[in-house]
Order: sequence, then C-alpha cells, then structure tokens
Amino acid sequence: MELVDKLILLFQYLFLGVFQGFTEPIPISSSGHLVILRDLFNLELGGLMFEVFVNFGSLVAVLIVYRNDLIRLIKNGWGFLFQNQRDEETSNDFRFILYLIIGTIPAAVLGIVFGDWIENTFGESAKLVGITLIVTGIALWIIRNLKGSKGDGDLSIWDALIVGFAQAVALMPGISRSGATIVAAMLIGTKKATALRFSFLLYIPVSLGTVVLNIDEFINSGVFSTMLIPYLLAFLGSIVASYFALKWFINVMKEGNLKYFAFYCFIVGTLVFLFL
Repeated sequence: MELVDKLILLFQYLFLGVFQGFTEPIPISSSGHLVILRDLFNLELGGLMFEVFVNFGSLVAVLIVYRNDLIRLIKNGWGFLFQNQRDEETSNDFRFILYLIIGTIPAAVLGIVFGDWIENTFGESAKLVGITLIVTGIALWIIRNLKGSKGDGDLSIWDALIVGFAQAVALMPGISRSGATIVAAMLIGTKKATALRFSFLLYIPVSLGTVVLNIDEFINSGVFSTMLIPYLLAFLGSIVASYFALKWFINVMKEGNLKYFAFYCFIVGTLVFLFL
C-alpha cells in the first residue's frame, strides 16, 4: 500500500506541474486555477515553495522559446555599451532592455511590500478568483480585434511603466500575468508580436527575482530531503507544458483568436463564483 501511495503522490505532483505549466503562459491565470483545483478536488498543492518551483519550470520554457531574442538583445546591448556600436538595431535593442528593467520595477516593489498580504488576504478565496477571471475575460474581449502599430523600437518609458503596472495588478490571484501585460501593451498600440515579446521577456526578471528571494526558504524547508523526486517531476512537467502552451498561444495571437480565452474566463469565472 505504501508503494501505491508513493505512486499516487508522484502522479499528483506531475499533474500539478503540467497543469500549472500549461496555464502559466496563456491568459487564464495559473495561480487562480491552482486555487480552483485545490477547492474542487481538495488537493494539497505544496504551498508557496511549490508554486515558485514550478514557475521556475515555466521560466525555463520561456527562455527556450525566446532564446534567439535574448541572444540578440544581450549581444546588441553589450555592443551598444562596450563596443561603441550605435546603429539603429543596437540602439533599439538597448532601449528595449532598459524598458524591460523599468517595466519590472512596479511588480517587484509591490510584490516585496504587499506580496504576503495579497497571498494571505486573497490567495485562499475561490470566489475572488471567479470575479478576477471575469475581469480578465472582459479585458481580453476589449482587445480581441486590436492590431496596433508600435514595434519594438517604438516603445517609450511610459509604455514600459504601463505594462509594468499591469504586471503588478496580476499579483492578484485570478488576474493573468500574461493576459494583463498583453492587454496593456495592446491598449497602448503595440503590434501583437511586440506585445507578446515584451510580456514574456518581462516575465524573466520577475520570475528570477521570485526564485532568488525564496531560495533560502526553499533550501531550508527540507524539500530536497523529503520531496525531491515529486518536485522534480512537477518541474519537468511544467517545462514541457509551458513550452507547448506558449508556442500554441503565440499562434493564437497571430490568428486573432483571443475571444476564445475571454469566453473561457467568463464561463469558468461565473461557475467558480456561483458554486465554489
């Protein structure tokens, strides 16, 4: 019986990793869905440390998908700063890096100051998740047909701050991080490709920061000695699911089918609010 229990535990963590990984890149709120999953099936989700760990798996997937953009940005940023390469491409990429740094500030500051309060106040409320999913659906519906004209080189400091504050709003469970940032980027007139790129590259410093801030607690929590294999399974599942979900979402954006995510948020949000 002990072997069966261990296998069930491994399957549960693999499922949670895949579930979180799939919902992280698409605009339906992975954190909100974990709250729904917990209440619906009475699952033990492993706490904040587990969420940080599987989110790191999503980060790895984002790094893989956007590796060429990252390599170009690093190369051109280095050339701009240290090799006196000041052509249009390197200048645009250097500004893009600066805007990513600026866009990270609101979520970083608010997360450090209010993160625990948000988690303790709103992290356990499935009904609140239902409401915020409906809000996410409304936002996606508003931008469903927008096309924008701003490319990577047309962004400004104010654009970066607006998208950054949208990312900070997504600290609230049920508000999708990718959804909030893409909605904000589309509302200020960016092209779909630029909105996607800025949104997911903006995820990198925030996710890395979360890992760094929690690494001591994670090491001292005893997870490595007691739950190493379940956590690794969840981590690997998150990487694979996030990779394919992100590639799929990029195609959805290109085809202009955001309305289906809006419908999903309306339906699930209403059901959660009424029945959980």
